[in-house]
Amino acid sequence: MCCGFAADGAEPALSQVEDLVDGSIDTSVPHPARRYNYWLGGKDNFAVDRASGDEIERQFPGMRIGVRANRDLLKRAVQFLTAEAGIRQFLDIGTGLPTADNTHEVAQRIASDSRILYVDNDPLVMTHARALLTSSDQGETAYLEADLRDPGAILADPLLRATLDLSRPVALMLVAVLHFVPGRAAAQPIVERLLAALPSGSYLVATHFTGDFMPPEQAQVFQDLLESGRADVWPRDRAEFGALFAGLDLVEPGVVPVSEWRPESSADLPDRRNVGMYAAVGRKP
Repeated sequence: MCCGFAADGAEPALSQVEDLVDGSIDTSVPHPARRYNYWLGGKDNFAVDRASGDEIERQFPGMRIGVRANRDLLKRAVQFLTAEAGIRQFLDIGTGLPTADNTHEVAQRIASDSRILYVDNDPLVMTHARALLTSSDQGETAYLEADLRDPGAILADPLLRATLDLSRPVALMLVAVLHFVPGRAAAQPIVERLLAALPSGSYLVATHFTGDFMPPEQAQVFQDLLESGRADVWPRDRAEFGALFAGLDLVEPGVVPVSEWRPESSADLPDRRNVGMYAAVGRKP
């Protein structure tokens, strides 16, 4: 999911947000997954999420454009993996709230026997996913509540091997989630650990927030938010993001803004300043 900003003093950082209280939903506190759902035009959000999203957009006017471009990238990447690369298994970590064209929906439209394991550490997301995301009869869709920051636990969970055959290629989907791992190079060992468990012919799909395209004034606003603890999104530049694909064969066009990875049309691509997200797809040799 993306993105975790606190645009005013009323909203704490992501790590401080508790959305489930005694099994109920706290609708008085903005929730990043619900806010992302709002930006995508979904209905699983409340007034407080919409107000928070609107406030963030006032400071970062391209936010909604970037979020939608990221979601469109997910669809195109899954289409490529299923239709062109022949992938039938997906490990989607950092699922976010269900909306249109989720990974399994795109994959199973092309190949009904596709198998997908969704992973998220948010109980709210998992509750929605189990209720709303249903598989085709020929395929499989399963849900694991686990944390990206503990890849060993994900790989050791019996549900993973009950859903995916790790002797066959798997697409590892890390879409708009690695920027919630703060610290320079902190995401690298997580990606390496996950990829090490996957066989040759597997793919990595990743997107990531970056400040590379921000105008100076917006970059300063974001830096102030980051330093004050009011943003949990850790930006990475092109070099650090590209390093996540070390040892993989990059699929053309390589590391590019999400809107420029195999777009359906090259006409009217959004301004990079309004996208602020890198994307790449790599194949494990």
